[in-house]
Amino acid sequence: MPPITTQIASALAEQSTSSAGPVRVLRQFRVVFNAVKTHFRQVERDAGIGGAQLWALSVIQTAPDIGMNELSKALDIHQSTASNLIKGLIERGLVATVRSSTDRRAVSLRILPAGSAILDKAPMPFSGVLPNALASLDAETLTRLELDLAKLIQILAVDETAANIPLSEQ
Repeated sequence: MPPITTQIASALAEQSTSSAGPVRVLRQFRVVFNAVKTHFRQVERDAGIGGAQLWALSVIQTAPDIGMNELSKALDIHQSTASNLIKGLIERGLVATVRSSTDRRAVSLRILPAGSAILDKAPMPFSGVLPNALASLDAETLTRLELDLAKLIQILAVDETAANIPLSEQ
């Protein structure tokens, strides 16, 4: 085998250095995604419901008689997505709806004893590990992360409406 020339060795070194950054960041994304997936699996195993449903249940417990609009804002999801989450909780007997006496269209939500029992055995944080971790970042780090992720999203050229779908529902 002929000896590697200095030029080839230099090119190989440059190539491995230039790809090292993206590989390191890719590995960091894997760590984050795997932490999120592991938490969702643990929630489903321990609580028997999905991560987004658990978060919704915890919000309803914290804010009894919350309306669907307020719940969707608290979870930062589209109202139709919130309605679908709640439908499953109602069907399982974890949440009840109460119609307003003044406006029959308005519905408020209340947690039922079975829903409280689910929260008692569910792993924390109810909102999920990623929202919890993001909330613990200082403002400067969070702003920098937001700007950097915006660049990545632009390069990916993806539909940004996916931002309104909980990770546990994807």
